Amino acid sequence: MGERVPDLSPGVGPRPSFPVAPPVRRWRTGPVWLAVQLVLSGSLLLLFVLPIVSLFTYAPFSDVVQAAHSTQVAEAIWLTLFASGIAVLAAVVFAIPMGYLLARRSFRGRAVVEAVVALPVVVPHLLVGLGLFFLIVPGTPLYRFTQAIGFPVYDTIWGVVLVMVFVSAPYTVLASELSFRAVDGRVLEAARSLGAGSATAFLTVTLPLALRGIVAGLLLTWARAVSEIGGLLVLAYAVYPGGIYNGPVTTTVSVYIYDLFQNGNLAGAAAVSSLFLLIAFALFLVVRIGERSGWVPWRRGELAP
Repeated sequence: MGERVPDLSPGVGPRPSFPVAPPVRRWRTGPVWLAVQLVLSGSLLLLFVLPIVSLFTYAPFSDVVQAAHSTQVAEAIWLTLFASGIAVLAAVVFAIPMGYLLARRSFRGRAVVEAVVALPVVVPHLLVGLGLFFLIVPGTPLYRFTQAIGFPVYDTIWGVVLVMVFVSAPYTVLASELSFRAVDGRVLEAARSLGAGSATAFLTVTLPLALRGIVAGLLLTWARAVSEIGGLLVLAYAVYPGGIYNGPVTTTVSVYIYDLFQNGNLAGAAAVSSLFLLIAFALFLVVRIGERSGWVPWRRGELAP
């Protein structure tokens, strides 16, 4: 604390004194600091951009156009988008309630549950496929159960969705948990004092305030789902018609690109990769346009998918 300075004015008794705040040290930010920021940020940006540029330069643009008109490529992309959409829907149904439970409820073993939820984010992707493979290997009770209810897993769209949910849903759980924790409890108490029940307070107060973070988690879930390959190589290398998928035998776009690379068709792999990058870029561009237009639940710059 600073020294107390008494008032010694003539004819006036001592007055209450207040501590003198110590001087605040101000860090100077000049051109050198700006140059450091630009160099570090530019280096990371180059790491992001250069591999993408190399894809587009390796394969001629005519090959990208040819890939866009390929029936096999279109089937692989459609399956990927369809399965990842189901995975995102599953994250909405299951991951958001789990995030709310972890954020608002204290129970024994919560730390263990949080560690288990985060585990799929860090484990090797091939391990995911092996774990699910041994879980539903023919002869196990779960295998017989999935066959009995009409949801076979091996080489079906349900196998693709299962792998995608396993590796991507934790992003929505973690984002939802952080978003629900950030909601001020005083706001909820005010809503309850006005007569709102638990469900009404959740739908009208908690969910709208946490929606921005939840949407960010769902975007990450989708991005992680469409990029999965390790688990699919084990559990659903090829997808056969059945259930909600009645298309031809195909595979996800990541496995399709992997096959092209393994067969030595580097130009084809680069062309299909470039095409899918354009599709992903267009989707994220729509999000940015939505920020400017105001039809998304956040303002420009508040969400960085």
